[in-house]
Amino acid sequence: MFGKFEHIGVAVKDLKASIPLFEKLTGSECYKQEEVESEGVITAFFKIGETKLELLQATSDDSPIAKHIEKRGEGIHHVAFAVDDIVNEMEKKREEGYRLLNEVPKNGADNKLICFIHPKDANGILVEMCQDKH
Repeated sequence: MFGKFEHIGVAVKDLKASIPLFEKLTGSECYKQEEVESEGVITAFFKIGETKLELLQATSDDSPIAKHIEKRGEGIHHVAFAVDDIVNEMEKKREEGYRLLNEVPKNGADNKLICFIHPKDANGILVEMCQDKH
């Protein structure tokens, strides 16, 4: 079962320009930047109440974030929900007919295991499930 909203992912062209913009906008400082090589991104995190905001900048022109920005421009890329047992949740979602973008959990940013549900199965929204690594 999905828990709380874990974070909202926002695709940006330039973290150096976007971090100060979002610090001013939210009144919250960026607390962490991290590269996730497997996803081709550099991330920047903000804690806003109980939820986080994740900015995502592509590390190459052929990364998923670069392709997203090319097609849709900067903006919301995905919504992420916390789950307690990602393997079990992935199995349930498959049984319910959802297409998953990865067969096994992947290492994600902010010490998480992650899996994405295809946006065509969620009214055009890319949904991420994430579990804290133990």
